[in-house]
Amino acid sequence: MPHYLGIDVGTSAVKALIVDEHQTLMAEADVPLEISRPRNLWSEQDPESWWLAVQGAIDQLRDQAPAAFARIRGIGLSGQMHGAVLLDAHDEPLRPAILWNDGRSFQEAEDLGKQHPHLSGIVGVLPMAGFTAPKLLWLARHEPETFRSVRKVLLPKDYIRLKLTGACATEMSDAAGTWWLDEAARDWSDEALAATGLDRAHMPDLIEGSAPSGILRATLAADWGMRNDVVVAGGAGDAAAGAVGLGAIEEGAAFISLGTSGQLFVTTRQYRPAPETLIHSFCHALPDRWFQMAAMLNGASCLAWAAGLLKADIAHLLRQAESAYEGPSSLLFLPYLAGERTPHNDPYARGVFFGLSPETQQADLIQAILEGVAFTFADAKACLEQASTPLSYAGLIGGGSRSAFWARILANVLNLPLVRYKGSDKGPAFGAARLARLAATGETPETLCSTPAVLEVIEPDPRLVELYRPRIENFRRLYSALRPEFRHILGGWKGTDVS
Repeated sequence: MPHYLGIDVGTSAVKALIVDEHQTLMAEADVPLEISRPRNLWSEQDPESWWLAVQGAIDQLRDQAPAAFARIRGIGLSGQMHGAVLLDAHDEPLRPAILWNDGRSFQEAEDLGKQHPHLSGIVGVLPMAGFTAPKLLWLARHEPETFRSVRKVLLPKDYIRLKLTGACATEMSDAAGTWWLDEAARDWSDEALAATGLDRAHMPDLIEGSAPSGILRATLAADWGMRNDVVVAGGAGDAAAGAVGLGAIEEGAAFISLGTSGQLFVTTRQYRPAPETLIHSFCHALPDRWFQMAAMLNGASCLAWAAGLLKADIAHLLRQAESAYEGPSSLLFLPYLAGERTPHNDPYARGVFFGLSPETQQADLIQAILEGVAFTFADAKACLEQASTPLSYAGLIGGGSRSAFWARILANVLNLPLVRYKGSDKGPAFGAARLARLAATGETPETLCSTPAVLEVIEPDPRLVELYRPRIENFRRLYSALRPEFRHILGGWKGTDVS
């Protein structure tokens, strides 16, 4: 019986799993990663740490399910998007990778938007600091020797592909997030590349996510005890991989991803750019499909941050907050710990608790965090509606989807039915495993990418929907009032040198 391996190179961890031909989970592994923040606005990781974590995950899977491991026929890759992995002529990293939540290239992003305004309709979104292209402009200005040494620019999961197969390749959904892809043509944009001093020679080959990108290196297959013909699929960026895992592959299929970051994702069968809304209009991981997405930089990571400060278990904090819940909190929390993309495009934004009093308890802080993240999804929904993409429901995936309490808050804030699925917290890795199977077998996506079994449907409570409406407006006003202060204070802080 053939088995398939999905690997998700996330920001906080590498997650991997094996499924059999019935898409039953056989084994899973999770190896944590750390982020380096050497300067304000910076966010980096060593690409070699991803590879070490992948090897650690492989060891765990082999120990858990040796028979299933030996029958793996395909490997699919998913990963954090937008990161700049800069390789020299020997395919070695020149410096730490600059990640999706790195804000140092805000000026370069502004310059791209002013100098090449028409390109946003071609590449699917306004230029923002998190994307790959502005990072290369920053590199050319501030680390020119490194820039001159760059021979290839890869995305995080594609560095793992290079290690697995020796191939420099990427697929459409991850390439879509670079600001270099002509989304309608599903090809590199020579004009966008030239705007950042690059050309096609610097880019990996382009394939579809369900297509083979190469065969596992013979040395790795021998070391790991795997077959000598294991196919490595194109894979997907984490958002598109989550969609494949959820079966969101047809027009209008929508879901919320509540992981380290947050996304509100809607599949489309045509390319529909709406850059003025700060919605991302990108290629899907499957042929002849695109998606519109609102992308928020701060999701379940806010809850993990609070748990670390409070030195408490997340599950305990959620139970405590749920037990104390009586309706919308009197506190407001701006969850912009790492800046924000949709709808603000503001790398200077930061987290804020507003309304603290001597009566404030730990449970109040946690509820405010859950609501603050939910309010950012209300902003995301408004942006999609502005882009003429209304929603009638949304699935819910990612680590945050484990909490039914948080799901209920989201449903009431959004006034939207939410669907929780069995195994929904495995999203991108499971989607990567599906792509592995498509690449290995040539099956059609429609036959394989079904929707998982429903765990529950959470309908909004009309009473709470009405109570949350004014709080959403309070949240928006608070950010608007503080926006100039964020830039003034952060820009004037002694530690903010981004050169």
